[in-house]
Amino acid sequence: MLQLPFIRENKDAIINRLAVRNIDAKPLIDQVISLDENRRTLQAQLDNVLAESNSISKEIGMLFKSGKAEEANALKAKTSDLKESSKTLSEQLNDTVNNLNEVLYQIPNVPHESVPSGNTDEDNEEVYKEGEIPKLHGEALPHWELAKKYDIIDFELGNKITGAGFPVYKGKGARLQRALIAYFLDKNTAAGYTEFQFPHLVNETSGFGTGQLPDKEGQMYHVTGDNLYLIPTAEVPGTNIFRDVILNESDLPIGITGYTPCFRREAGSYGAHVRGLNRLHQFDKVEIIRVEHPDNSYNALDSMVNHVKDILKELKLPYRILRLCGGDIGFTSALTFDFEVFSTAQDRWLEISSVSNFETFQANRLKLRFKNKDGKNELAHTLNGSSLALPRVLAGILENYQTEKGIKIPDVLVPYTGFEWID
Repeated sequence: MLQLPFIRENKDAIINRLAVRNIDAKPLIDQVISLDENRRTLQAQLDNVLAESNSISKEIGMLFKSGKAEEANALKAKTSDLKESSKTLSEQLNDTVNNLNEVLYQIPNVPHESVPSGNTDEDNEEVYKEGEIPKLHGEALPHWELAKKYDIIDFELGNKITGAGFPVYKGKGARLQRALIAYFLDKNTAAGYTEFQFPHLVNETSGFGTGQLPDKEGQMYHVTGDNLYLIPTAEVPGTNIFRDVILNESDLPIGITGYTPCFRREAGSYGAHVRGLNRLHQFDKVEIIRVEHPDNSYNALDSMVNHVKDILKELKLPYRILRLCGGDIGFTSALTFDFEVFSTAQDRWLEISSVSNFETFQANRLKLRFKNKDGKNELAHTLNGSSLALPRVLAGILENYQTEKGIKIPDVLVPYTGFEWID
């Protein structure tokens, strides 16, 4: 959520920058400014009424002490009127604040100056590419056919148990999943991230805190009986650890990591591009989350990007990095880099990680602050990234490492799997 002083002081710049997202933000920004002016007027009126009421109450006490009961009782009638006025003003103020927040929740984050214009993912800017795309043998298969051939993932069984998009991992497929999770966590903790285990359901307040609500409500699984939401990413519980927290500046930076299953409805996703592991309703992911001083958050973003690079280098998968354009960047993000691995058997790039800086957008919702050197509370910056999302990494390994003999396990994973081949 954008800060009100920032909106008041940078109205035109915000409107111009949000145009990079292909939205006309002027009506919403004008509405925010109008509601905010109304809020401040009502707050001033309420403060004046309360101050007058307190002053009269003191005067009444002094009159009673002085034996001037008649004058004191006359003033009592006025305090009743003031109480009624304060009640009315409080209700008006609460309504105005609620309306203001509803509008603020609709405004996405302001894109960083480096975010390019564009409408779709085709307009994203490739900033880095590494790794040689392997030449596969003539009988090479896409990963869903490999999963069936070697009996390591059962999509039909998952469909029977739950529905489409909920695969069952079996045998060496399940062990490879577990190996990837352990490897990712070990890499993250070695880089200084503290490991956490998070709840897999969150309350509504947590969803609003990181911006999934109300923006992506239709994509989340909602447990209506308890008004809880299945997490779409560990970003939600992980970042909400710091909700309503005031840190010391010396506490920064903070880095945490954790593995969770993730649940996304992915409504409206159909077609050949969602086959197999390409798009699921439940999938595993290891996340990294950072809380940073505003002066250092973009250095931290570069560090996170380099960290994911190192993992993909060790896995020896061909990958590229994209700077997302305004039409493709997430609602809460100021700047996002997507990592994509090349799926050789499908002859297409598959997204496996997003690394984002949210600046103060989430922190403002979360009331996540730190006490700066001047002793004043200041909003921190939050960042997060997939390190990594498993399904498409697994798809990349199965397809890029397939041979006529079987599927070779990347060397770095063998100590975790305990086997070198799926055959």
